[in-house]
Amino acid sequence: MYKHFFIALRPKHWIKNLFIFLPLIFGKKLFVYPTVLRSIAAFCLFFLAASGSYLINDIIDSERDRLHPTKRSRPIASGKLNVRQGLIVALLLQVFAILVSFIFSVPFGCIIAAYILFNFIYSKVLKDVVIVDVFCIAGFFILRIMAGSVAGNMAMSYWIIVMTVLLALFLGFNKRRQELNLYGEAAFGYRAVLKKYSRNFIDRMIMIVTSLILLAYILYTIDGRTVRELGTCNLVFTIPFVYYGIFRYLYLIHKVQKDGDPVQMLLGDRMMRVDLALWISACIWVIYFGSQKRWPN
Repeated sequence: MYKHFFIALRPKHWIKNLFIFLPLIFGKKLFVYPTVLRSIAAFCLFFLAASGSYLINDIIDSERDRLHPTKRSRPIASGKLNVRQGLIVALLLQVFAILVSFIFSVPFGCIIAAYILFNFIYSKVLKDVVIVDVFCIAGFFILRIMAGSVAGNMAMSYWIIVMTVLLALFLGFNKRRQELNLYGEAAFGYRAVLKKYSRNFIDRMIMIVTSLILLAYILYTIDGRTVRELGTCNLVFTIPFVYYGIFRYLYLIHKVQKDGDPVQMLLGDRMMRVDLALWISACIWVIYFGSQKRWPN
């Protein structure tokens, strides 16, 4: 039973909570010990809240999940865990996360509570509203960024917010495209909103969002405020890693016919993992060890 509970908490999806550390890295606080500890605590609390929300989502969607080719094997959908057990564990995780979060920081507690409420509303209503469903995915990531900023008492960069929204839209529309492409009308049974999408529309949205991501990242690296805050203009050397990651993701979607789950795409593709590691390493090196406040002549 414990194994099924652990699976129901979706440990692979905990990687999404790493967005909490972005303000830490780009706020030049990576080696400030108290801030690092607060960010780690925020990560742990967010993982509890998210895991409880995943259980609630699985309970709400259990009937739909039984129609899905892969989700039907989830513990609640498959009957390995009953709804009562899942609900008790979910509520315990969420209540504990909220209580400790408010002790940690009132603003942080508000973010955790907002995330849990937003997840519930999404599962009940918003996931069936065309376009809004994808923007909700962006909202979840923004709340993670906000949590990291509040936990470390750091200002939120508007560039990070913009690029997080664009990346979430990119991932969301690609996932919708693959659900339509791989499962066709059969997907309507477990994700009703797909009836309102078309491949042509989604492809246009992906094209627009991809272009915006590539442009926004270039603008971020050369923006005067970025150079002043980070103390370097060398962030431009991280551009190839971002571009490769986007292009590799599109390649996997179109040529290898992956199912569009961002977590599976990242964990299941070695080149994606290597590229992400290189991008993070390059960012840390440039921000913390490659100080150069103006462009060379």
